[in-house]
Amino acid sequence: MATLTSTITESISLNGADRGSTNTLSVASVTQVFHRIVTCPANQDTTVATFASTVDDSTGAAGSNSVGSLDVGDVKYVRVTNLGSNSINLSLQVETGSSDTAADESATILIEAGKSFIMGATTSAIAVKDADADIETSMHHLESLLIDPGTNAVTVEVFIAS
Repeated sequence: MATLTSTITESISLNGADRGSTNTLSVASVTQVFHRIVTCPANQDTTVATFASTVDDSTGAAGSNSVGSLDVGDVKYVRVTNLGSNSINLSLQVETGSSDTAADESATILIEAGKSFIMGATTSAIAVKDADADIETSMHHLESLLIDPGTNAVTVEVFIAS
């Protein structure tokens, strides 16, 4: 097992005063890393990672999302970085049931060029509610990460530690 260390540094001086900061996160007991750089074609949604509670071998016998999926219960850190020069939409596909067959809801986040989205665990980690503006605390599992590049092809980096 290893420890993942992630450091975020903001550096800025306003009116002669340093207003930046550095934050370091250590994630213990990491045994696997999923890292890929993906070119997403223009006008085409691209799934860059999938998660399932039952991960099987190449036969896919356990469920339609099991082949190539990361174990949703093991994930501890997720980062998606937009390496392109245009903004992208990152869709967090949410599994509200326990079937591991398809997402039931989604939340979409704009990631501008050169910026990143980071989250921790993927189990009971996200909630979506469209009925009103109340906070939703009934958390669900992340089922997949989908990139919508719009009308321009874009490259993204995906880094996941389990």
